Amino acid sequence: MPGVSEDRVLFGQSAAFSGPAAELGTNMRLGIEAAFDEANRAGGVHGRLLELESLNDSYEPEKAVTNTLQLIEDEQVFMLIGAVGTPTSRSATPISVSAGVPYLAPFTGAEFLRTLGPQNVINVRASYNQETEEMVARLTEDLGISRIAVMYQDDSFGRAGYDGTVSALRRRGMSPVGIGLYTRNTTAVKTAVLDIQRSLPEAVIMVGAYEPVATFIRWARHIGMDAKFINISFVGSNALAETLGSEGAGVFVTQVVPFPNDLSQPLVAAYHRALSSYAPRETPGFVSLEGYLAGRLAIAGLEGCGQELTRQCFLDSLTNAESIDLDGFSLMYGEDDNQGSDTVFLTVLGSDGQYYPIQTLQDAWP
Repeated sequence: MPGVSEDRVLFGQSAAFSGPAAELGTNMRLGIEAAFDEANRAGGVHGRLLELESLNDSYEPEKAVTNTLQLIEDEQVFMLIGAVGTPTSRSATPISVSAGVPYLAPFTGAEFLRTLGPQNVINVRASYNQETEEMVARLTEDLGISRIAVMYQDDSFGRAGYDGTVSALRRRGMSPVGIGLYTRNTTAVKTAVLDIQRSLPEAVIMVGAYEPVATFIRWARHIGMDAKFINISFVGSNALAETLGSEGAGVFVTQVVPFPNDLSQPLVAAYHRALSSYAPRETPGFVSLEGYLAGRLAIAGLEGCGQELTRQCFLDSLTNAESIDLDGFSLMYGEDDNQGSDTVFLTVLGSDGQYYPIQTLQDAWP
């Protein structure tokens, strides 16, 4: 079996380690490696140590294709894990499917990865449709907002979030009052700011990466846009907070993993221990926690196969389980369900640059 020997299992990752989405790839890799290091310090899985080969695609689909081919054909990885982004995953998954290589825990909530089915793709996180439904529900129900605009990245990722938002609004007899676009891997958002400002929005749903999103928020506030800003989880929460600083106060982000500093949750406590042992200088965050979950899920799949490890056995061990308990965080898969979690969490940035978990948007003001 490619990527499997008596003493190791080799995983492959193509993700962004440079460019405006670099913090996402870096932290996904960090979380996966922390989980693998935790298992390796305990002797590995059935005597095999876990290794991760990561290649930089700079959040560009063409590079993702090249990297995926290299990982499968040249590096001979057992499976792919922790890809970052919708456009890159859209390019890489056909290669993965054709080669019969599992595609585990991509950092995207795009719907096409849910409809591919569990024969190849295994998702951890809630979908963008679920995140945008929660955004619209909370804006309308908690704050009584009716004028909602959308700013999104002009590619398959942005359109996935935009489509989810439009569907959520349509269910309430609404539509976006304004739309703004920007080009992937740029911070060219001034036109989007002006386009949305003309619609006089009460709230802006943002589907983008942290650098262009932060630039948009700064420009919007500079010209006096009086609106709530709410971001999809892909934004990269820690990086957004660091980029905005004190200007981030009151900015919302939906999340798809538990709050990374809530040590009362066993999963989060385990994550902190693993991160402290592997990279003690790194700050816990939402993205690396999602990477840790991806690594833990990979380990659970390996454990379910015993010594006779195959790709099909790995997939079956996850999708045939009634539920997978990762220290109290449960993932459930099924014959027609390749998404483990349906949970969306709410957070808000305080004036101190820290995130706070909230239940409703009315509770949000720091």
